Amino acid sequence: MALELFLPVAFVIGYLLGSIPFGLILTRLAGTQDIRSIGSGSIGATNVLRTGRKSLAAATLLLDALKGTVAVVIAGNIAGPNAAMLAGLGAFLGHLFPVWLKFRGGKGVAVYIGILLGLFWPAALVFCLLWLATAFTTRFSSLSALVASFITPLFLWWFGHLALAAMAAVLTLLLFYAHRENIKRLQSGKESRIGEKA
Repeated sequence: MALELFLPVAFVIGYLLGSIPFGLILTRLAGTQDIRSIGSGSIGATNVLRTGRKSLAAATLLLDALKGTVAVVIAGNIAGPNAAMLAGLGAFLGHLFPVWLKFRGGKGVAVYIGILLGLFWPAALVFCLLWLATAFTTRFSSLSALVASFITPLFLWWFGHLALAAMAAVLTLLLFYAHRENIKRLQSGKESRIGEKA
């Protein structure tokens, strides 16, 4: 198969990996309530944390990140960096809009980190440090994600990784869209802080 012909396949592989709803699967196996009925209704780690099960939230965070990393690494090893970026985009869209859950998924933060880890790990480190610094000072998971995702493409651009910066900018726009309700709650002072049960 020519490398150009593999590009749409890489996107599909990424989408299918990204659409695995680990947060929902883990909480169901643990016997907790449906996480889509609490908090933001998201299937991501922050909403899993609202069940009070920190171990489940940590496992969700890790597995959601890994599905982004695995998608990028598989596609990159087969067909190079363009395929890797397309697989990353597919994984991100799969997490946000999983076909199995009527296209209602998570917010994409962990997957964003996993994609960066597979493509250029220093950017993943920058994202995590920005997230942690903002979370420590504000205790808002959503605001931390918005700040980290806004600065990460600028970091990539500044260091000359223009293609990665462009892809990260697309992910950031999608992440802002996924957080649109969080942004409204932040503006109105009604956003939940990290660790609060809804």
